[in-house]
Amino acid sequence: MRLIYRIALRLGAVLLLLMTLWAALFYYAMVDEIRDEADDSLEDYSSMLITRMLSGEMLPEQGDGTNNSFTLRSVDAAYAAANDHLRYHDENIYIPEKREHEPARVLTTIFSDAEGRYYELRVATPTFEKEDLFEAVLGWIVVLYVALLIIVLAVTIIIFRRSLQPLYDLLHWLDAYRPGGKPSPVPNNTDVKEFHRLGVALQQAVERSEELFERQSHFIGNASHELQTPLAIIGNRVEWLLDSPSITEEEAGELFKIQNTLSRAVRLNKTLLLLTKIDNGQFPESVDVDIVPIIRESVESYGDVYEEREVHISQSLPAEFKARMNESLATTLVTNLVKNVFVHTPQGGAAQVSISGRTLQVSNAGSEPLDKEHIFERFYQASRKKGSTGLGLALVAAVCRYYNLRLEYFYSDGRHHFEVEFSE
Repeated sequence: MRLIYRIALRLGAVLLLLMTLWAALFYYAMVDEIRDEADDSLEDYSSMLITRMLSGEMLPEQGDGTNNSFTLRSVDAAYAAANDHLRYHDENIYIPEKREHEPARVLTTIFSDAEGRYYELRVATPTFEKEDLFEAVLGWIVVLYVALLIIVLAVTIIIFRRSLQPLYDLLHWLDAYRPGGKPSPVPNNTDVKEFHRLGVALQQAVERSEELFERQSHFIGNASHELQTPLAIIGNRVEWLLDSPSITEEEAGELFKIQNTLSRAVRLNKTLLLLTKIDNGQFPESVDVDIVPIIRESVESYGDVYEEREVHISQSLPAEFKARMNESLATTLVTNLVKNVFVHTPQGGAAQVSISGRTLQVSNAGSEPLDKEHIFERFYQASRKKGSTGLGLALVAAVCRYYNLRLEYFYSDGRHHFEVEFSE
């Protein structure tokens, strides 16, 4: 999940918690305020009734236009002593005009006159339905939460996206970066101190990486180039010894082993030199190369070389398939994929080479999947095979990197699949 959306989700969760807490506090504060107002009104009305009664004035009639109602009765001293003289409580009272019960706030007051007689005055005033108020508050809180959530998340995403744009630029640059590819400067057009420091650190790391990569390439290239002459001299001396009339059969056998080992070293040296040239970009010329004839020629050539393995390769190819690239590198790409099939397909197994759209696919039978993380690394071999240097797929990967071609390996239905997608 992207950072900006993770922050938005967490912000939404926190906002929900805060809104729930605020709604509860708001509801209870509103109820308390309404009760206080009702209690004040009841207290004033009760004081007015008590004053009129004690002064001998006529009490107001019920239903005099106010929402208040009252009852007055005499009580004895024991009742007065056993109960609080001032009590507030909520109850449902019957409203004759509406012919129904409604919630009301009630004030009960016990007082005495000058002769010591006790009276109980109950004053009531209609109040609100708590359930209705709760539903109303809840409904508006939900509407408010949704509106606030949409606004806050939208503003947050916009602000974060603009604020994190330098980070996205660095990530896009890293996605396109390839060692040895002469990268463009690291984007660092920001006045945010942290992002600026990150850009500077990345630029320094890239420069060190490029320097090490160049040193490695030069070393491999120079070493491979310098090895060509001594390898050729050793090869010539081995051939001279094999042509000697005095050599014994045992000595000839040992010399043949040396010659085979030397041949592998020569192939390995040439492959390393080719990899170095690819990494150094020494194949600038590009033409429209038809891949189909290269595939057919490679299948025929390696079919003769590995005839004893009895590998059957079916081909599903169009009349032509052209790609813009160096012809030598196109041949390297195709021949190494085809050779890999002949070397690693089980004895008498089946393989297939096909082109669909702009994708070249090579597949062969296999008992278990290969390590996708390391299969294209140099000298990686799941199992040592005769005639394999461990650099074939590394060469394929190097050519694909050179031309930004998509290279993918996957294992399905007991078969290894290698796909190369060519650009238009």
